[in-house]
Amino acid sequence: MTDFSGLNLAQPILRAMKDEGYTTPTPIQAKSIPALLQGRDLLGVAQTGTGKTAAFALPLLHRLAENAGRPDRGQPRALILAPTRELAGQIGASLRAYGRHLRLNTSVVFGGTPVRPQIRALSRGVHVLVATPGRLIDLMKQGHVRLDRVEVFILDEADRMLDMGFIPDVRRIAAALPKRRQTVMFSATMPALVKSLADGLLEDPAHVEVAPGATTVEKVEQRVLFLAKDKKRALLGELLNDQDIKRVLIFTRTKHGADRVAKHLGNRGIRCDAIHGNKAQNARERALAGFRSGNLRALVATDIAARGIDVEGVTHVINFELPNIPESYVHRIGRTARAGAGGIAISFCDHDERAYLRDIERAIRQSVPVFADHPYHSDEIANDPGPTVKGRGGRSRNGHARHGTPKKKRPNHYRGNAKRARRSAA
Repeated sequence: MTDFSGLNLAQPILRAMKDEGYTTPTPIQAKSIPALLQGRDLLGVAQTGTGKTAAFALPLLHRLAENAGRPDRGQPRALILAPTRELAGQIGASLRAYGRHLRLNTSVVFGGTPVRPQIRALSRGVHVLVATPGRLIDLMKQGHVRLDRVEVFILDEADRMLDMGFIPDVRRIAAALPKRRQTVMFSATMPALVKSLADGLLEDPAHVEVAPGATTVEKVEQRVLFLAKDKKRALLGELLNDQDIKRVLIFTRTKHGADRVAKHLGNRGIRCDAIHGNKAQNARERALAGFRSGNLRALVATDIAARGIDVEGVTHVINFELPNIPESYVHRIGRTARAGAGGIAISFCDHDERAYLRDIERAIRQSVPVFADHPYHSDEIANDPGPTVKGRGGRSRNGHARHGTPKKKRPNHYRGNAKRARRSAA
């Protein structure tokens, strides 16, 4: 299949794809769209940046285009669940772009913003509702949304739903849906709990898998820089003296860390902002708009806030702090080298993060090249492989916990509070 016309989509949708400059479907689209047009349930395994939003959005719009009718008040015909506000907003924007020539109403609801405008939008009638779980449940409790007429249920980034503690909410929402429906689930990874959720929601699904982690990472030029923790801010400032780093996404593990890094860069005269769960929604949208327009050169983000950020022209991703979940590394660096462009991922690694790096390299099935030509390089950290793990969940010879940090000194982000994550995302 060489172009979208071979997918038998409605002409208004094909016209919108042409308007967007899309001619050839990505592998996930070419594999998913025919099965979804047949009405089958689908389980897709795909990373961000593979075109999965269009893979589920186009068949949904085609289905509704054939029999749109007047939207019912507070009773959507399609429901799309996303784990974060940013991803929900991105999906909503894509639906409006692909469906610009159709008479369909799409609403996006999420927490962190006033609920009244969302209630008014629902009261006017909606064909497609895009929602984060927390805000949707609130609206259901208040009687503003009923799900008994949903024909298509789409669950995006199911693994992130698991990470953020949303799986009970997803099950609760699914219980309010009609039993006769089409269900679509996409996930970048397939841990046991996500597989169990899929087994409970999907009926005889088509299975589609493209771009596993190693394939995604191979498109990005990677390098790791070993240095002491207290030298990271200084090195970051020096790196950004390089004007080839034109648009950079910088990742930290914590919200406070993101604010500190953004303040440090601002003091050096670098146009930047931070985006995380403690930021008000309008502040997050303002920061993202500034980054997208080029008014901001750098955006500092946490993993949760960065889900759904799809900005063209990101030249570099810098992991100021390595993630303690290997899959998050793949998601992070996938924000560059999109749409066939090149991209560079630079990771800072201090002594306490050596075990994280080892887990990441195991997950991506390759070693990250070391870049030592910088003023803060530490041979001691580079040559120390970190504690050796004895089996899953075991301890190393020096008594350290599995992730390489002594248990009594384990930082707060390890004690993750699922409720806190849900509040910040939804």
